Amino acid sequence: MIKVHLRLLIFMCSVSLFAQDYFPSNSGVIANNSNYTAFTNATIHVSPTEVINNGTLLIKKGKVVKVGTAVNLPKNTTKIDLSGKTIYPSFIDIYTTFGVTTPKRGGNGPQYGPSRSGYYWNDHVMPEQDVLASFTYDAKSATELHKLGFGVVNTHMPDGIVRGTGALIALNNNADNAMRVVDGQTTQHLSFRKSVRSRQSYPSSIMGSMALLRQMYSDAKWYEAGHVNTKDLSLEALNKNKNLLQIFDAGSRANVMRADKVGDAFNIQYTIVAGGDEYERIEDIKATNATLILPINFKLAYNVEDPFLANTLSLSDMRSWNQQPHNPRLLAENGIPFALTTHDLKSNKSFTSNLLKAIKHGLSKQKALEALTTIPAALLGKSEVLGTLQTGSYANFLITDGDIFEKKTKLFENWVQGTPHIISNMQTKNIDGDYTFKLKGNDYNLKISSSTAKPKAKIEQKDKSLGAKLSYNDQWMNLTFKTADTTNTEFIRIVANTSAINTLNGKALLPNGSELPFVAHKKTAEKEERKEDRKNNKSADDSSFMAPITYPNIAYGFTEQPKQETLLFKNATVWTNESEGILEQTDILIKDGKISKIGKDLSARNAKVIDATGKHITAGIIDEHSHIAAASINEGGQNSSAEVTIEDVINDDDINIYRNLAGGVTSIQILHGSANPIGGRSAIIKLKWGEAADDLIYDNSPKFIKFALGENVKQSRSRTNSRFPQSRMGVEQVFVDYFTRAKAYDELKKSGKPYRYDAEMETLAEILNGERFISCHSYVQSEINMLMKVAEQFDFKVNTFTHILEGYKVADKMNAHGAGGSTFSDWWAYKYEVNDAIPYNAAIMHNAGVTVAINSDDAEMSRRLNQEAAKSIKYGGVSEEEAWKFVTLNPAKLLHLDDRVGSLKVGKDADVVLWSEHPLSIYAKAEKTIIEGVTYFDLERDKQMRESIKKEKSELTNLMLQEKNKGLKTQPVKKKEEKLMHCDTMDADQHEHQH
Repeated sequence: MIKVHLRLLIFMCSVSLFAQDYFPSNSGVIANNSNYTAFTNATIHVSPTEVINNGTLLIKKGKVVKVGTAVNLPKNTTKIDLSGKTIYPSFIDIYTTFGVTTPKRGGNGPQYGPSRSGYYWNDHVMPEQDVLASFTYDAKSATELHKLGFGVVNTHMPDGIVRGTGALIALNNNADNAMRVVDGQTTQHLSFRKSVRSRQSYPSSIMGSMALLRQMYSDAKWYEAGHVNTKDLSLEALNKNKNLLQIFDAGSRANVMRADKVGDAFNIQYTIVAGGDEYERIEDIKATNATLILPINFKLAYNVEDPFLANTLSLSDMRSWNQQPHNPRLLAENGIPFALTTHDLKSNKSFTSNLLKAIKHGLSKQKALEALTTIPAALLGKSEVLGTLQTGSYANFLITDGDIFEKKTKLFENWVQGTPHIISNMQTKNIDGDYTFKLKGNDYNLKISSSTAKPKAKIEQKDKSLGAKLSYNDQWMNLTFKTADTTNTEFIRIVANTSAINTLNGKALLPNGSELPFVAHKKTAEKEERKEDRKNNKSADDSSFMAPITYPNIAYGFTEQPKQETLLFKNATVWTNESEGILEQTDILIKDGKISKIGKDLSARNAKVIDATGKHITAGIIDEHSHIAAASINEGGQNSSAEVTIEDVINDDDINIYRNLAGGVTSIQILHGSANPIGGRSAIIKLKWGEAADDLIYDNSPKFIKFALGENVKQSRSRTNSRFPQSRMGVEQVFVDYFTRAKAYDELKKSGKPYRYDAEMETLAEILNGERFISCHSYVQSEINMLMKVAEQFDFKVNTFTHILEGYKVADKMNAHGAGGSTFSDWWAYKYEVNDAIPYNAAIMHNAGVTVAINSDDAEMSRRLNQEAAKSIKYGGVSEEEAWKFVTLNPAKLLHLDDRVGSLKVGKDADVVLWSEHPLSIYAKAEKTIIEGVTYFDLERDKQMRESIKKEKSELTNLMLQEKNKGLKTQPVKKKEEKLMHCDTMDADQHEHQH
């Protein structure tokens, strides 16, 4: 009790520290406490790498004065003996919303302009936002964080794409904000998510968010140079905040890469809030050079007791449960610095258990302590005062009874700025453990836990649990529990003294009023340790298994990236798509990623020889219009989105890449959707299954953009109908207006005079200069004519009309204009403007001299484009060779790639497919799909993978059942519907971009 009173005295003396010295006092005499407090005989972790045994920590006025083994103590020193205790620097959470109320979503319906004046043109950019303006200290939340070991947190407003500044707050419940606010402007916060307070529609996609950020940075530079005559408080704040730590909330491995891509363009190194799946592409994450802020919100095991439900679980979901706890270890092993955070936890109470799980899965305790102390302190530029217990630092420290990263360790006190916050009374004896006792010949087992905090008791008799309630204070225990007699509600009450070692002594009062002596013996430590060791060994065995990481990290991924090979196919039927036509009994040699030779009786040293007798080899199929392998398709927040690019949102782990390879597809153009007349820029990729997103994009890729006409862009089926244009006439005026502006922009740029960089105008100027090509979503002949006339007015050509289901009506005009047509084989009548579609469309356009391709616009159809091409033989009498070109050479021509792909010619890329039989047959299977000499799909490997996947799912299911049997929490299996992208697909929720 004496030491408890000492702490009260220290606290009362310290209160005066938190009043400003120039504030008047009307409650008494102003006093200045200059006493010291010394914590002696403790194990002191001065930093993650420096430990002092039997040391002394001396503090005064909330700061560390000295730490060491031979510290001279001034006369006015209060000493606290911490023999057997350990001191750590308190933890720092660099990414919280502590004391900030998250805004609620406001209003309904779209808004196409900003709601503010004097600020940036987009409401979702709010760098002027100061978190302290909406900050209220929350003592209850602070107490919860004290229990986790945190002494300081950085907080911010979690709303908007640019969210303004954060502040560093000391969790001192006994001070006011004058002391708690360590630094009022520490960080600037960004994300890809819009503000919930504004209804401004743009951006409506992650690629729109990226484009907005790029334009914002360019505008800030233009503004800073003094080129703007009006006031923009947002850009002023952005420029003012640029030297602060820039924290970007990404939330997933893919978004980490996207955020870094934006930062790199402007020489900004973000500190990035990760998502926990960074292990999937650890080398790419390392290459960002970013420090991560790492949530440890590990996925719960699934309840897989129902085998039918369990069968619906994807392998990727099962793997992520198993692999996520290894993420911190793998980051540390690869030299990627990170700070740990409570962010993204449903309950902060799970932070400690998840941290211990990460350590159990291989994260070193030193790295864990660094991630909670020195790393966040360094990021904030506060290493001199936070993160360690060196002289001059804040007196922010934890007192424990041992290793803080051990499950049984007790946290007694959390000192913040020299003020104690009591978690558990250090003077209370710890009586946790398993005990046995007898009453009236009956044997009982008693388990006591959390005795120094909120005591709990569990009593069993003959494996039957009896309801129990325990209170404990000053070495006296009061225990009440139900009798085993279920016919009566009766209780036994026990009062016992706890001062003896491993024994509880006292009296038991029975329901009939009689009194019996009570003695409970603690099970020997040796037995408990053996039991704990067995449990730990079993747990260690479970945690040591990590499902293999594949590329991509889903079903059918490669354990190692496949390598380029020298391949010699013998005796195949070769469809060259060149003047040689179809060659029988012919060999083809692939070397260094190129087609090296085509002929008979070829040989090559060290080549892998494949007997292709009776089989067919073709160039890989090219899909001119696809929406697979993308995380987002439409930016529909405004009527032009030329500034966005699909290259920003390539989804490299889309299973449809693999499925398309199985259908012989090797290249695709991922087009923006048709939400607006002027859409976004395309991504032309090769389906290199297992490669990272940026590595799928063609080298020196031709530049394309999506335009659209018709029902979609005039919002015929929209419930709001508030965005211009609302008619087909309005669509024409959008094109004329934008190209008029782009022409003026380009002239100013070429004049050498200063000009404001505008990504949207830059893109349209590329069209005017013949540097970027248009693929236009189209149906009705009048609109097709209209766009060709607009193009001719501005002296450029429409490269491709896609869909073009009335192309047969204007094929002669298309040919004269120089436009190609990429159409469906036999889709019609699925909406009003398609009523006049006919299956002879492709053949009629082809016969009129138009370069024709058959496309999919569909993740399922793209797997059988060989069959779609064959329909043109039936509908229009196109020859087999010409029909095959509709899905190979012709789309290559439309994409300006025919010098590289689309036919089998020496020197071209070795993008080839080995078919089991005639490629236009419905029975044909792609046995091997090869891109640049690398086999990305192999039918035999596919069969093996199916068995391997079944085995791995079985192993993971067994581990999940073990979790369930241990009594650990599980989550229900929820069947996921695969979301397939189409022209009209909008982001369902712009706040979720995880791929």
